[in-house]
Amino acid sequence: MPVLPIDSGRYGSREIRDVFEESSRLRYILTVEAAVAEVQAELGIIPADAGKEIASKANLNYVTLEKCKEVEKIIGHEPANVVEVLASVCGEHALPWVHYGLTSNDLLDTATSLQIRDAMRIIEGRMRELTTLLAEMAQRYSDLPAVGRTHGQHASIISFGLKFAVWASEMLRHFDRLNQLLERVLVCKTLGVVGTGSVMGEKAIEVQRRVAEKLALKPIDAATQVVPRELHAEVVFFAAILASTLDRMATEIRNLQRTEIGEVEEPFRPGQVGSSAVPVKRNPIKSEKVSSIARLLRPLVQVALDNIPLWHERDLTNSANERFMIPMSLILLDEALKTMVEVIKGLKVNEKSIATNIQKTDGRIFSEFVLDLLLKKGFPRVSAYRLVQKASEMTDVSFVDALLHIPEVARKLSKKEIEDVTRPHAWLGASKLIINHVVDEVKRKLSTLGNPSLPMV
Repeated sequence: MPVLPIDSGRYGSREIRDVFEESSRLRYILTVEAAVAEVQAELGIIPADAGKEIASKANLNYVTLEKCKEVEKIIGHEPANVVEVLASVCGEHALPWVHYGLTSNDLLDTATSLQIRDAMRIIEGRMRELTTLLAEMAQRYSDLPAVGRTHGQHASIISFGLKFAVWASEMLRHFDRLNQLLERVLVCKTLGVVGTGSVMGEKAIEVQRRVAEKLALKPIDAATQVVPRELHAEVVFFAAILASTLDRMATEIRNLQRTEIGEVEEPFRPGQVGSSAVPVKRNPIKSEKVSSIARLLRPLVQVALDNIPLWHERDLTNSANERFMIPMSLILLDEALKTMVEVIKGLKVNEKSIATNIQKTDGRIFSEFVLDLLLKKGFPRVSAYRLVQKASEMTDVSFVDALLHIPEVARKLSKKEIEDVTRPHAWLGASKLIINHVVDEVKRKLSTLGNPSLPMV
């Protein structure tokens, strides 16, 4: 019976949950066990027929999840339960060589690397789709003037498309982070109890190199019984920082959907209910979900950091929380990405409200440009600033009329000059160039990445 929403399928795609299912975890562990046996046989560490036997039986057809659970109830150890079940299905000639020279975390940590790799392949695909959508929205609305807000207040004119370009640019940096991350964290470790490869001797290095090659991983340079947990911390940090970018998008969309602003609206399908009590409500629940997920992911970084300083060559203080931390981080990140793709794909942009909002301050949003006009007329900056500020405080008249009520301004500027300054399209600045550059970078980066290239095991 499901306990957590992830278990019920409420969060995370079927594809990414499959990576972390119990049976999948067992399959990854057996994949490692098989690869080690094959390599040890190749190097003459164990008999060739034993290696072939172990590798042929190290799969879910012979080592079932149900049997492993039965054994674990008796012995109380993972993955010794896997080793015991594997040995029980192998021929007698292979029994001395099952799990030869290995320790539990050789299987567990290497299997975790395989899970991270396969999960990140899915994450990368979601990132690609979202970044493409953001670039398209940036270009579509590049010529649309809108209110730019700082501290929640109207500040100046912005291209509405620039919002999406900024997010797309941020996503490109996450691709860089992901690629750098995978170079470091996708490691294979088969060096035994305390990381010396003692039973296999000097051949242990070559065993690890070949196993890593078979599994499309990198051999760990040095480890104790476990791979250093700063590697896993980096995975969790990546999930948290990317989720925080999604939270930033979601927070802006939630704000712009407020009734008083009304510039965007999340997709709302026919028959959907926004409120059980208020029929007219259309709440930004998808964006709120993204923000909520990000709040859950960020504290997991602290847990991951706390796992780094283990006692001596290892202890188990990391073990229990990692069973939650890594699957939760990547499944929930998948959910947040999938949800944000839905939001951006179906986002309704209300251009009429955007235009109306520009006029809410009756021209005062153009104060920056009036100030610039006065500076070009020879006014000292401080004096010009004070005059424009004074005009902005005359709320009983329009900003244009307020400026003309100030003699120093009226002597230098005509009404037409001031009105010309209050044309929104004139103040998009370098927005178009910035947006085009970001769009070009998105196209370039995604084309060089090609199709998601991380192989699945």
